Amino acid sequence: MAELRYNPLTKYWVMIASHRQNRPQMPKDWCPFCPGSGKVPESYDVYKYDNDFPALSQTPPEPDDLKTDFYKIAPSYGKCEVILYSPEHTKTLPELPVEHVRKLVDLWVERFVEIKKDVNIKYVFIFENRGEVVGVTMPHPHGQIYGYPFIPKKLELECASAKEHKEKTGNCIFCDMLKDEVNSGERIIIENDDFYAFLPFYSEYPYGMYIMSKKHKSTIDQFTDSERDNLAKIVRDTAGTLDSLFGYTFPYMMCMHNAPVNSGDMDDTFHFHIEFFPPMRSADKIKFNASSETGAWAHCNPTAPEEKAIELRDAYQRFINK
Repeated sequence: MAELRYNPLTKYWVMIASHRQNRPQMPKDWCPFCPGSGKVPESYDVYKYDNDFPALSQTPPEPDDLKTDFYKIAPSYGKCEVILYSPEHTKTLPELPVEHVRKLVDLWVERFVEIKKDVNIKYVFIFENRGEVVGVTMPHPHGQIYGYPFIPKKLELECASAKEHKEKTGNCIFCDMLKDEVNSGERIIIENDDFYAFLPFYSEYPYGMYIMSKKHKSTIDQFTDSERDNLAKIVRDTAGTLDSLFGYTFPYMMCMHNAPVNSGDMDDTFHFHIEFFPPMRSADKIKFNASSETGAWAHCNPTAPEEKAIELRDAYQRFINK
């Protein structure tokens, strides 16, 4: 079964993908993403791999006949790709040279541009799940790209807030947020010529850093050559900072927010940024999403962002000096 079902209470689509339950467990001595597997080229730096068990497809099956006058169903249309960071099975993002991560940025741009050509896709979501704590079963370094036929709820809310702020103030809400963070300085972790990494004032997670472009750009394909270089550097540095916190490969969810596609011009209101959701609140304690977070979307951060920013700045210095 693969289909979209509409939740009328929250007004968003849920992907039903029961076929993914049948994904086979990979043999311990074999990885489909390693050269020699027969699934990828014998030599590559970064590589786009079509997901073998996609939740969304450009040739989706017909939904089951479960539609009613109340409940809506739609085909599971879209695109699911795996982005391989390196041919080396255990090489993590912070261990890659900046020049290599730049190739990853170029592949992100290439795939973003290609996927948005499909007018039925309304949002291109580039992300990485890292670590067993967030459910990763494939250790080979990789991220993913989903092309959704709708604008996901969180992005829909961000777009609505950005539009409202623009109408009220004439300003970009993200530019104003970044200005406030820079003026404070307390939560800024990393800066280069084109980007900041910071722990936002309202961070839901103890170490939930954002990366935001200094210039108002709405999508990754708008960056110049030098901006792509600096995006590669700050993505690597941010992941490395997290690894340096406690001296182990830190689990996280990395979520890239571009403006929606094929949904009207949002260049004036939306601002490119990346959000990290690391599930650890200390070296050996997980910050679980319990009833308040999951059932009410009312998040509680058990730490003060200003204090955690000090830890993150120290970790960043350890990473760049090692």
